[in-house]
Amino acid sequence: MKNKTLFQIILGVVAAGLAVWLYLSIVKPVKFDNEYTKRRDACAESLKAIRTLEDAYKNTYGCFTGSFDTLFSRLINEDSLKVVNKKINYDKIPEDVDVNEMTESEALKAGYISRVTEFVNPIENLRNNKKLNLTNEQILNLRYVPYPRDAKNEFQLQAGFIEKSGYQMPVFECLVMMEDLLSDLDHQLVVNKIAELIQNQRFPGWKVGDMTQAVTDGNFE
Repeated sequence: MKNKTLFQIILGVVAAGLAVWLYLSIVKPVKFDNEYTKRRDACAESLKAIRTLEDAYKNTYGCFTGSFDTLFSRLINEDSLKVVNKKINYDKIPEDVDVNEMTESEALKAGYISRVTEFVNPIENLRNNKKLNLTNEQILNLRYVPYPRDAKNEFQLQAGFIEKSGYQMPVFECLVMMEDLLSDLDHQLVVNKIAELIQNQRFPGWKVGDMTQAVTDGNFE
């Protein structure tokens, strides 16, 4: 009887050990991969919005910025984007003239249309053109990496110029390293993921832009 009880205990321990092994070898990596994908997608949305803001900044000031404070304050608070709109002067158009049949230069010369220069807020211009759908508060929070949620890590942002064909080309780069994005997950699985990316000659993080070439692509795209 005692031998039977001892055997049942040993069998229970083995079963428990097998369950743990199955979890570690199958379930845990699957959960990690799901979390990895979720965090990648969240970072992609933030980085794409930051790229949109950087593009608006360059269109306004002729260069990118490596400061989130400058990026947000100048775009949100200043009517600094120069926009040239076309205005049709209906009172100057004869009844027998169809402006649509004229070229723009012909209509301008005849005085039937004119160009009006306005200075508008860059953020409002993005919203009006359906290129950005974020509140000012959401914009201010773009500097923070979405995960881990309680870490308040910031994306790394830098900007400058590179020489290309004799010209100074503005460039910027915004990124988060994988070790920071996944810092609260299983350490060994994070190490394995980073090693896998490096082995496949991929950047071990998520980013848009590049400080060595004039591109604004994201490596998640």
